[in-house]
Amino acid sequence: MRPSYGCVVLTQGRRPEDLRRGVQSVLSQRGGDVDVVVVGNGWDPQGLLPSARALALVENVGAAAGRNAGVPHVRGEFLLFLDDDASLVDDDALERIARLFTATPELGAVQPQVVDPAGRAAPRQWVPRLRVGDRARSSDVVAVWEGAVVVRRQAFEQAGGWPAPFFYFHEGIDLAWRIWDAGYRVRYAGDVVALHPAPPGKRHDYFHYLSSRNRVWLARRNLPMPLAAAHVAIWFVRTTAGLRSVRDARELLRGYLDGFREPPGDRRPLRWRTVWRMTL
Repeated sequence: MRPSYGCVVLTQGRRPEDLRRGVQSVLSQRGGDVDVVVVGNGWDPQGLLPSARALALVENVGAAAGRNAGVPHVRGEFLLFLDDDASLVDDDALERIARLFTATPELGAVQPQVVDPAGRAAPRQWVPRLRVGDRARSSDVVAVWEGAVVVRRQAFEQAGGWPAPFFYFHEGIDLAWRIWDAGYRVRYAGDVVALHPAPPGKRHDYFHYLSSRNRVWLARRNLPMPLAAAHVAIWFVRTTAGLRSVRDARELLRGYLDGFREPPGDRRPLRWRTVWRMTL
């Protein structure tokens, strides 16, 4: 049976050429069936390739909720989530990933290696493991970079989807943790390549706020209490040590405070067995 993929491409309409390139890289895949929906986050997608459908969201609901919105509109055993400036390099990428899923029934998600098309240095977070090492080396991981990732639909549903309240930042950690807790594994496939521009050196204005708020929410949603307290404390020390301005410090503190004050969504603490499997 041919593998079937439901592809959700998220866009705000700011990169039409990149969007077209990414959608074309999916539609050109061989050895499987693809069903593509382009989710316009606060935008009505126009000028799409004929085989891709549009889903317009009235407002920008954030990356996590935007991806979730596209899932009911595509068919397929596997779900491919793609940012509008990402694309697949080889036309058999999805076929090779499907073979990984077939060979390992407990595999829940696969993130390919990500490369900058202009040859710029890739950021560390594109390889979500403690020691990056050889970027072409495959391994199990406990987080995913969200811009290009394939998830078994059954695992996605059992994990509860992307954490919609997060809006942006750390949603790939939350999803991976919950996939592990559902009894699956998460894999980094270094031999399958996706393209994505390396981010500029300057961070978004909202980086410190959302990153710190969501770091607290990760702990509140997913970790047993002793680990939650340690996780928040360690990351607070680590992030404050790298602050460069008073404004950044204010935004970070505001994020941590809101992380404790505002609801993070449903709390489903990881089982200690899952924590041990992830630690290994």
